[in-house]
Amino acid sequence: MEKSNFVDQIRVFCKSGHGGAGIKHFRRDKLTAMGGPDGGDGGRGGHIVLRGNSNLWTLLHLRYYKNVLAEDGERGSDNNRTGRNGKDIILEVPLGTIARDEETGEKEVEILADGEEQVWLPGGKGGLGNTNFKTPTNQAPEHCQPGLPGQEGWKVLELKVLADVGLVGFPNAGKSTLLSVMTAAKPKIADYAFTTIVPQLGMVEYRDGKSFCIADLPGIIEGAAEGKGLGHRFLRHIERNSVLLFLIPADSKNHKEEFEILVNELEEYNPELLHKQFIIAISKSDMLDEELRRDIEKELPTDIPHIFLSSVTNYNIQEMKDLLWKVLNTPAS
Repeated sequence: MEKSNFVDQIRVFCKSGHGGAGIKHFRRDKLTAMGGPDGGDGGRGGHIVLRGNSNLWTLLHLRYYKNVLAEDGERGSDNNRTGRNGKDIILEVPLGTIARDEETGEKEVEILADGEEQVWLPGGKGGLGNTNFKTPTNQAPEHCQPGLPGQEGWKVLELKVLADVGLVGFPNAGKSTLLSVMTAAKPKIADYAFTTIVPQLGMVEYRDGKSFCIADLPGIIEGAAEGKGLGHRFLRHIERNSVLLFLIPADSKNHKEEFEILVNELEEYNPELLHKQFIIAISKSDMLDEELRRDIEKELPTDIPHIFLSSVTNYNIQEMKDLLWKVLNTPAS
């Protein structure tokens, strides 16, 4: 169920409403045989709107929306009455959703706040009735305008998970176990590659009622930037994180090389990711003695904060929270 319940990208055909036509009409009643123009304007076509909803974490509810078609505006009527606007369609999406045009790949809308509403595809403008074309020299205009067409095309909604901290590491580095210890989240944990195939979010309770959000992201493999493994689908979610926590197991054959591979995959995918704040955590440290720790420390970059921890024994878990909070609240240089 984990895989089917998390949908982070959907493709949908969208069409906003056509604007209603203005009309040509002249006032006629039992008291007025030759009245002036009174043709009303057409109504606006319906918009397609995206609205942020913090209670959503997946695009699953939109998966079966194959066509999103907004209502057309109504044509104007006599007595200068404007036609009714087409009904807008509002699509609720999780925070971090980006809307793109499928053909060009251009980002059109981005939703980051709860309750934020943005018009994605505006409806066509209604046409003007003949009243608008009356002039001193043309008291009986015969001209009116048709409504403008709406916009249409195949679109893509793409979710990038919003979290303060992203856990980065190879499969089986202990990310899911760490998340379960630091938060109330209950990710699937097992001793085989890609146990985590979708992002898992958890809130870390810190001191004095403060908290921050941490995401266990699917494991990187070498070549992820080229689409291997979970590839781009995973790396997309890293772009949102303020801090990247690199988790390297204590029993790794080469800690420095493992870290460099992880950083290289991020750089290959998007060099801007290297400007984020990094922390290195050596997991499963309960199996290390002091001499082994010193040897591992010598391999690690001196300009990146690091910490040894154990999710099994809770060793340095609170210190890990303190370090994350400090880095999250320190402006990047």
